[in-house]
Amino acid sequence: MTGSTKMIENYLDKLYPNPKCELNYTKDYELLLATMLSAQTTDKRVNSVTQILFKKYPTIKDLSKANINDIQNIIRPIGTFHKKSQNLIEIAKKLDQDYNGKLPNNREYLESLPGVGRKTANVVLSNIFNIPCIAVDTHVSRVSKRLNLAKENDNPLQIENKLTKKFKKEDLCKRHHQLVLFGRYHCLARNPKCENCELKEICKFYKNG
Repeated sequence: MTGSTKMIENYLDKLYPNPKCELNYTKDYELLLATMLSAQTTDKRVNSVTQILFKKYPTIKDLSKANINDIQNIIRPIGTFHKKSQNLIEIAKKLDQDYNGKLPNNREYLESLPGVGRKTANVVLSNIFNIPCIAVDTHVSRVSKRLNLAKENDNPLQIENKLTKKFKKEDLCKRHHQLVLFGRYHCLARNPKCENCELKEICKFYKNG
């Protein structure tokens, strides 16, 4: 581990000693659906619609039989709701048929579901099954590139592989949440809070003005 990586870890631990996923869920499959819905929108907005959605459709079987127009009306505030409504019902149907509504610890199966890619699968595997992995979203990507943990032209999988090598395996779940929160509240895409950041001396964005 390099000195800069240790510096990053120490600061993340200082800012977020006990980081958690900010998507609200009470059942395993709810996290899968919420993460799928969170693409290109905020967790806060997703939580506002899933609060209504999961209350109206309390089981996976209920969701699998839901009227798509009703689902669209509920999740309309998050955008791209037409496709996400379709994905949501299809996922519910497959989970009900294939696993009696239970979420499997199976990456290949999860990534075969509509609207579910590697990032969503990693979030589920990490949070539900404690599999050590890092999900690379826009926040993790931005922070990794600014702090020289990854190169500017690296794709999400390349970033994931580099972070997996730089951080201890047992810390990967925690590091994922910390990087997301750091990008969401400190290292913003626009107007990042550089002045009070203890990592600015190793940050490309700050050095480039």
